[in-house]
Amino acid sequence: MSQNKKKGTFQLANGMWGFRFSIIIDRIKKDVKRTKDEFGNPLKTEKAAIKAREQALKYEHANRNAKPVVKKYTVDDVYQEYCKNGRFGKAYGTIRKQDSLWRNHLSARYGKRIIDSITVSEINDYLSFLYHEEQRAYQYVQGFLKMFYLIFGQAYSKNILDVDKYNTLCVNKNTKIHMPKMRADEDTDIKCFDRDELSRLDEYFKDTNAETAYLLGRYCGLRINECYGLKWTDIDFDNDCINIERQMQYQDGLIKLVRLKTRNAKRKVYMSETLKQHLLKIKQQAVDALDEKLSLQRKQNQTMIYNTNGSLISSLALVNTLPNGKIQTVNSMKYHSKTIKETLGIHFKYHYLRHTYGTILAELNTPTHILCNQMGHGSPVVTQKYYLAISKQGIDIIKEKANKL
Repeated sequence: MSQNKKKGTFQLANGMWGFRFSIIIDRIKKDVKRTKDEFGNPLKTEKAAIKAREQALKYEHANRNAKPVVKKYTVDDVYQEYCKNGRFGKAYGTIRKQDSLWRNHLSARYGKRIIDSITVSEINDYLSFLYHEEQRAYQYVQGFLKMFYLIFGQAYSKNILDVDKYNTLCVNKNTKIHMPKMRADEDTDIKCFDRDELSRLDEYFKDTNAETAYLLGRYCGLRINECYGLKWTDIDFDNDCINIERQMQYQDGLIKLVRLKTRNAKRKVYMSETLKQHLLKIKQQAVDALDEKLSLQRKQNQTMIYNTNGSLISSLALVNTLPNGKIQTVNSMKYHSKTIKETLGIHFKYHYLRHTYGTILAELNTPTHILCNQMGHGSPVVTQKYYLAISKQGIDIIKEKANKL
């Protein structure tokens, strides 16, 4: 093999030619030795080898300092990827809320932005604008904050955001995005009914179509969706308890029984004797109806609804079904809320029954862990709000104590 070290070429035993050279890339020596040109053709002459060597050197020098092309991901790219792969198992209501915030607010403002160009200060300013300028409710603005955490977390999990950027946005206590300071006039109080209001509500709901739902909120503190999702098989009369295992929701215009939103919401709630006797009475009425003409009405009026496993079941399996078989839904309380306001002067929301239940149990010194369990809370911090709430009865106690000072 003949060589021309000056030119960096050499001749092969078969008469063909080759070339070699060395180059330093990122402080690492790279040795190149070839016997064909860039198109894969053999080098027949020394001149061809010299030309191919010069071409190869130009290519290596051109690419030595070239930086790899990195795709810039937009916020929309990340959110769409999350929708496709990141939210399996999320509750229907959660998905609807996320899509609503994205479609109506975040998409136009942030959708086309490169995600790693967004700063903490601009998000904090946006949250402050929503809360102070647009006068959005504090909890509503918290939904936006959760969306930002969700999107940045998705980007980090897909290696779109580096660890330093993610920590700055979402982890480091001194830098991460946060809610604006709460206004002094923000209404975050627990709303509960006093004894007089409860007495008048008891009288109002007695023998109405909504009496069962009212008593379930009054004596068990159920959420309205949990109340209307109850089936007779959930009632354990032997042990005086109710198993909360599902909820009722409207999804795409259909009434469905769906799983509970959180794991802690699945619980066993103990019922009072008053509620137990009421449920026994209406269950017996349903049994008696099987032997009367009402039975035909019940079969005709029943509604087939989707169960948690996707199968169809009769509305007659639900606790909140009228004697004639007509289903009661989460919308059944709207008429009563309006009527109570007009006739009794009481601002009635079904959820206030839950507040009242929790506050009364707290005033009766129910241990926090027990109340937390009965309310279906994931954190005792949420439950402790009921111990901090001051009802009318609590105010009367304070006045009585003050008079003894």
